Amino acid sequence: MVEVNETLETVVRACEDRKAENCVVLNMQQLTPVADYFVICHGNNERQVQAIARSVKEGLEEKGYPVKQMEGFEQARWVLIDTNNIICHIFHKDERSYYNLERLWGDAQEITVGEND
Repeated sequence: MVEVNETLETVVRACEDRKAENCVVLNMQQLTPVADYFVICHGNNERQVQAIARSVKEGLEEKGYPVKQMEGFEQARWVLIDTNNIICHIFHKDERSYYNLERLWGDAQEITVGEND
């Protein structure tokens, strides 16, 4: 569990470092076997979305945490970064309200990590 917490903090801080907006962490442990946590945030344009995604990937790799998969980087509308236990969703602001994962997974407990600690 300690490694998951450190990985989660690494992901959130990397998002915050690139000024990701409305960063939310959902505890998914009781809801889906896909991941323990979802980190959801958005950028205001494609370049910012890519910068956030790059920051997350580089931050994880620097600390030796595996990035299992990254999808959507080129289009930069919805980038998904999978670290096994954590899935980071980085949206373009227009896509975030359309998909509204926070409402879709409304039963998930929101937890505080990073600047909001």
